[in-house]
Amino acid sequence: MMVAVMAIATTTVFAQSEVVKNAKKLLDKGDVEEAIKAVQPALNEGSAEDKAAAWNLLSAAQYKKFSDIQGVKLENQLKQTNNPVDEPAMHNAVVAALEAALKCDEFDNQPNDKGKVKAKYRAENQKIYQSGRLQCINAGQYLYNEKDFAGAFKAFSLYVDSGDSPLFTGLDMSQDQYKNEVAYFASLSAYQSKDYPNVIKYAKIAAENPEKAKDATEILVFAKRETMKTPQDTLEYIDMLKDASQKFPEDNRYSAWIGDYYLNSGKTDDLLKWAEGEIAKNPNDKFGYTYKGEALRLTGKFDDAVECYKKAFEIDPTYIAAAYQAGVTLNSKAISLKDQLADKKTGNLTVENANKIKAILTDAKTYLEKVRELDPDREKVNWAYALYQMYYSLGDNEKASELESLVGGN
Repeated sequence: MMVAVMAIATTTVFAQSEVVKNAKKLLDKGDVEEAIKAVQPALNEGSAEDKAAAWNLLSAAQYKKFSDIQGVKLENQLKQTNNPVDEPAMHNAVVAALEAALKCDEFDNQPNDKGKVKAKYRAENQKIYQSGRLQCINAGQYLYNEKDFAGAFKAFSLYVDSGDSPLFTGLDMSQDQYKNEVAYFASLSAYQSKDYPNVIKYAKIAAENPEKAKDATEILVFAKRETMKTPQDTLEYIDMLKDASQKFPEDNRYSAWIGDYYLNSGKTDDLLKWAEGEIAKNPNDKFGYTYKGEALRLTGKFDDAVECYKKAFEIDPTYIAAAYQAGVTLNSKAISLKDQLADKKTGNLTVENANKIKAILTDAKTYLEKVRELDPDREKVNWAYALYQMYYSLGDNEKASELESLVGGN
């Protein structure tokens, strides 16, 4: 029985060796695709030495495929020819080549039957892929532009991960000037595929470089926002926004997102508390004043809200949102005051009270006209109906009629 088992094992080893030899003959003849097909049965059979040989052959074949197609592309550029170039195949081949080299190295450095490690392929593959792995960046860029986000992620992440591979033992890979930026694009590719664990993994690597920290933080925030499920997730999201706002104060989006979250969640008290905290830190924070105004408006404190909006607009005279909110809140104040001052039986106002209402509406009109001046095409705020209402309430029928077409279109 033992003799039979040994005979079977010997036959298997022989068969594996023949598969690799036959594949190498095909590769030497330039039959790259056939060589890639021929070596497949040997990749996961036999000893570690056999597998290393098979994976190394596959790596060589895929790299030759890449080089051959790249050669045609370069020739087209130099000679102004138009020979067909299969760019997706070229880029996928270099990714497959590096993957195979890493797999080869894994088996190549396993102990043999005598417990010794005798790597055959590492030195040569180091020479090829120390610079050859840079082609994974080009592959990732091409595949990303083609909207093959899974393929792009594979290329970008392979570049990042391979730098820490045992394949490059003995080489100084610490001075990789591209790692953090490529990690960012790996994260971005994963985001496009909704692969959020990898978004987080590679964005954190990207953020290790201060120059990429801002971009990496942004994508981490996006990923967190899209994966929130529990109250704890929400708290973590808000903390991320607060941290990002503190780290990158010039990026106003984080403050706006915090304010929007509290506003849309109906957490008026939290909104007011947060906004007052922002103003305490920076008395010229237009967003802080605007969101404080929103919190006050929602509790019916129109006068205080308007003062906040006016302050925000005073800080930034181009801040359309603050001017618009000042106008519509003044209108709400006018409506509320009119209801309070009107005669309970007739609904009429005294001249004195009517003038009070008119003064508020005139103030509202002033701010809405500012909005119209700043945003004539209504790209940021659809101010038409609110301003039309002001003109109509003030009896300015001529100006109201000028806006009828805009109001009707809405």
